[in-house]
Amino acid sequence: MAVVEEDAAPSADPAAGSSDNEITVEEASFVHSEPPQDGSAPPAVSSDMEVLHDKVKKQVIKEGHGRKPLKFATCFVHYRAWVQGSSHKFEDTWQEQHLIELVLGKEKKQMSGLGIGVGSMKSGERALLHVGWELGYGKEGSFSFPNVPPMADLVYEVELIGFDDVKEGKARSDMTVEERVAAADRRKIEGNAYFKEKKLEEAMQQYEMAIAYMGDDFMFQLFGKYRDMALAVKNPCHLNMAACLIKLKRFDEAIAQCSIVLSEDESNVKALFRRGKAKSELGQTESAREDFLKAKKYSPEDKEILQELRLLAEQDKALYQKQKELYKGLFGPRPEVKPKKANYLVVFWQWLVSFILYLARMFKRKKE
Repeated sequence: MAVVEEDAAPSADPAAGSSDNEITVEEASFVHSEPPQDGSAPPAVSSDMEVLHDKVKKQVIKEGHGRKPLKFATCFVHYRAWVQGSSHKFEDTWQEQHLIELVLGKEKKQMSGLGIGVGSMKSGERALLHVGWELGYGKEGSFSFPNVPPMADLVYEVELIGFDDVKEGKARSDMTVEERVAAADRRKIEGNAYFKEKKLEEAMQQYEMAIAYMGDDFMFQLFGKYRDMALAVKNPCHLNMAACLIKLKRFDEAIAQCSIVLSEDESNVKALFRRGKAKSELGQTESAREDFLKAKKYSPEDKEILQELRLLAEQDKALYQKQKELYKGLFGPRPEVKPKKANYLVVFWQWLVSFILYLARMFKRKKE
């Protein structure tokens, strides 16, 4: 079982090609990086403060590359948001593992400050944005979700994952199911091409963008053939993301990608195999074995599955021998049993008593 097999090959489905109904992309740029580790409070940033607007200021945490998105570009971002001057964090898309789609110039009113900040960023850039309440949740605030007090200035830690500059200005929300699946499939094919060139980060950028076309809200509305059509593109993207993450030794993330597929298709052999592989690398031997055995149930002749099970058996044997040697060294060798030396005096007295008793019995018989 190769790390990326059929799902990495160019699709023969007509939906993968361009059509008159498919969005035309002038440029797309994506960068996939590991999420920041600590999100309990805004990060301390020492870079200069850049004034983007009277109510929006920016500090760069990590430089991006390429150019900035144009107006009406569809941007994909991750962010955390706090009320300035407090520890109240009211939103975290990294924690929710949900990429946000933001169309510049068409964002919601409460995200207009965020939109100004994102519009100043390059792909892969991570920055701290300081947004005044006038371009946030306003005088009234928000008492539902997210919970933001009235007249609250905001702080965003935001990363621009990537963007599409769309000539027609057509947002994904305005696309038909067929258009979204076709666009996602095209991204998948581009990702597969990068994977074959061993450009793993670039491949992951395309897979993540393809998955973004089919978010949870969109999938929730699909049934029957439309859901099957979307999953036929979405699941391979998750599996190929897992393949890239395994190569990058980001095993926990690979497990998460495989688990998404298994939540839809519990008998998916590739998902079981790759999740087992990632678990094995993390030392989760029993859980990995369970995944490999399930995969073997559905694909009993697969050589790579059998090889992984043999490797686990060899690891178990090596561990047993190691423990055996450890315990041997801990308790030392078993003492050798030495035969006791005979006490000849005792033996003589036993013989003498037996002889006297014998004579006594003989004398008694003669007397009788």
